[in-house]
Amino acid sequence: MSPMVAPEKFFAERTSLMKASAIREILKWVAEGNVISFGGGMPDPSTFPVEEIGEILDAGLREEGDVILQYGTTEGLRGLREELVRFMAWRGVEVPGIDNLVVVSGSQQGLDMLGRVLIDEGDVILMELPTYLAAINAFQFYHPRFVGLRMDDEGIEMDALEETLKGLRAEGRRAKLLYTVPTCQNPAGITLSLDRRRRLMELASEHDLLVVEDDPYSFFTYEPVEIRHLKSLDGEGRVIYMSTFSKILSPGLRLGWIAADEGFIEKLVMAKQSMDLCTSPLVQYIAYGALRDGVIRRKLPESRELYRRKRDRMLAALERHMPEGCRWTRPIGGLFIFAWAPEGVDTGEMIMDSVRKHGVAYVPGRGFYVDGSGANTMRLNFTYPSMEQIDEGIERLGEAIEERLG
Repeated sequence: MSPMVAPEKFFAERTSLMKASAIREILKWVAEGNVISFGGGMPDPSTFPVEEIGEILDAGLREEGDVILQYGTTEGLRGLREELVRFMAWRGVEVPGIDNLVVVSGSQQGLDMLGRVLIDEGDVILMELPTYLAAINAFQFYHPRFVGLRMDDEGIEMDALEETLKGLRAEGRRAKLLYTVPTCQNPAGITLSLDRRRRLMELASEHDLLVVEDDPYSFFTYEPVEIRHLKSLDGEGRVIYMSTFSKILSPGLRLGWIAADEGFIEKLVMAKQSMDLCTSPLVQYIAYGALRDGVIRRKLPESRELYRRKRDRMLAALERHMPEGCRWTRPIGGLFIFAWAPEGVDTGEMIMDSVRKHGVAYVPGRGFYVDGSGANTMRLNFTYPSMEQIDEGIERLGEAIEERLG
């Protein structure tokens, strides 16, 4: 019998950059037993409009089955893109037309497409500290130079951004793009202030910086605060805006979109063609119907109020159960609270005991930092667990930290 082939001999060098998603691995552990999960950024299933989706799908198959069961255009269903233009205008972002939009198979595909189209080896990419883990994973395949930007309670510190840009210019280099989740940030829950948004756009123009605005969470703000999307402040076509249906309709649809200048969209469409030809027209039709029939607009206030109560429940539980020396963000919206354990507690080392001994899961924070810091941090999701699980899970988490402290 011939010896078995050793697969590793054939792997491309870039596969060394592949890492299992910490979030996906945690979800596997959660499925194994009685574990309360604050891990994945999952919506509450009660917010899914199951009946409405069934009605949309039933009507679509009867009336347009020959279209939505066929291959579609790479850009996306025309009707969906038309509805997205109107939906974005309702959200305060004017898009010239459907040629400024491409539909993607989840925002993760969108991030990979942006990496393919925009990032060359050695390009300087600015990222928040901390930032969205999946964006780091998507971009790192293209071998950029990540530079982290400090944040405080108002988001990216503009002095730090300006200092970084000037420093790069002095080196004869420049940053190519800044990736930001400016509203209800993942993982920190922080929202960039309006004054800083304006200053960011000034600096972007001054230093010819491209800005990628990732916007999954601005639909869920729980305080009366003025939000203006970076794209709405963009008079030069330098903001690429992306969002998703995962939080406002269903993550199982794996559907998102990118809005940008037509020149960017053309290249992004070419990148997508080599990935999957097109996003499922059947799935796109569901989103089209949900926008057309006002399902999403009607459901948002209900979801927002539910999540506000869950956020408040988790903040109260943290006050009761976290050991001295812990601290956490108090987000105005979104799905997450970001927490710091006392110095010396490594949340990456603690996670296995937390899950298997204490029955509570979270996402260790180090992976969200492009500079390797954040060893004592963690991300906590409050939208998926029940109110009772929030109380019990935070108590268990406090016990896990206490155990580490000795």
